[in-house]
Amino acid sequence: MPMTSRNTKHPIDIERVRARFPSLVASESREPLVHFDGPAGSQTPSVVIEAVVDTLARVNANRGGFFETSRAVGRIFDEAGAAVADLLGTGDPKTVIFGPNMTSLTLTLSRALGREWSAADEIVVTRAEHDANFTPWALAARDAGAIVREVGIEPDGTVDLEALASVITERTRLVAIGCASNLIGTVQPFEEAIRIAKRAGALVFLDAVHYAPHRRMRVEAWGADFLACSAYKFFGPHVGILWGRRELLERITPYKVRPASEAIPDRWMNGTQSHEGIAGTLAAIEYIADLGRESTVDGEAGGSTSRDTTSRRDALDLAFEAISSYETLLARRLLEGLAAIPGVRIHGVANADEPERRVSTVAFTHARRSPADVARELAARGICVWSGNSYALPLSEALGLEPHGAIRVGILHYNTEEEVDRLLRAVESL
Repeated sequence: MPMTSRNTKHPIDIERVRARFPSLVASESREPLVHFDGPAGSQTPSVVIEAVVDTLARVNANRGGFFETSRAVGRIFDEAGAAVADLLGTGDPKTVIFGPNMTSLTLTLSRALGREWSAADEIVVTRAEHDANFTPWALAARDAGAIVREVGIEPDGTVDLEALASVITERTRLVAIGCASNLIGTVQPFEEAIRIAKRAGALVFLDAVHYAPHRRMRVEAWGADFLACSAYKFFGPHVGILWGRRELLERITPYKVRPASEAIPDRWMNGTQSHEGIAGTLAAIEYIADLGRESTVDGEAGGSTSRDTTSRRDALDLAFEAISSYETLLARRLLEGLAAIPGVRIHGVANADEPERRVSTVAFTHARRSPADVARELAARGICVWSGNSYALPLSEALGLEPHGAIRVGILHYNTEEEVDRLLRAVESL
């Protein structure tokens, strides 16, 4: 019987989900690895792989030509932009920018914004960040002579909102904050941070890389000015995504070559993009939407709705309800299991009864074994986890985890209760 998420009308059929991921299917020769390495890059469903291969095989051309393959690539761009707009929660696909990864896109934007800053300006960053949402802004501020204000965190890794409010003034030009920690899974109070920043007239940049595979994004409703995420964290290829408000993308001058278009989004996309990766990004979003469409056909939500008539945006709403509920179930099992093992310390929000304050990524340390030792031992047992700071260096420093960091277990909707139990048995045996 398929495992379903509890306390939800939108079940996850885990057997059907896992059958779509080639890396999760067992064979006669080997048992599949347990993939808790999703925060560094999720596994990829067959439809995404097929979209990448088909693009390279069938329409391997550049954009802007009069011939059919070039026009086909243009259609892929348009369709993928519309799909990403639905995923982000914006009605303007032209505000979607593709690039190699979130870090490169953030450096590009920070360099362009920094041209407008001066010594009288201040930039606010937090200690809860992945370094890609910290150092680019610090470097741009340094080059402009602007001041960087750093905001600390609470013991559970949550940004200190009182401290944030105290440093934001009329001199603040930008506030950069992550939506969810890629190291400890804590969901940040970013919506309140946006409200605080807007009262002072500051721009807000959201790092949604780790939020995107777990929760529904609604960027325009949130009131942010920029957002970045990465397709390879939500089951797609290695493609970065940047969104910005149209008036800002049109006004700010990016560094670009002269022949490149001045129209958005092209003025922000340097050089030839990964066309096959963008096709795969479109397929990844359709894969997520199909989870929602299937829930209206097969689940308790009522079988009267045809998956063909459910809009992509509505289907994404349903999909993330199911994903969040199911991942919360697994995260609870993991948190409670780790808490019962002597010598294990959970970092971040450790209370399993506060699912709204975290996504299903859990970091822990062991009293007698280093994070690298634990990760190596788990790898020997076929369990994939990461050790170290996972590039969340400001947070790892603030939590006192340097130089070794922590063990990071990243649960996604394709994981199972049995896999969580296998991990817990392995950790307990240490």
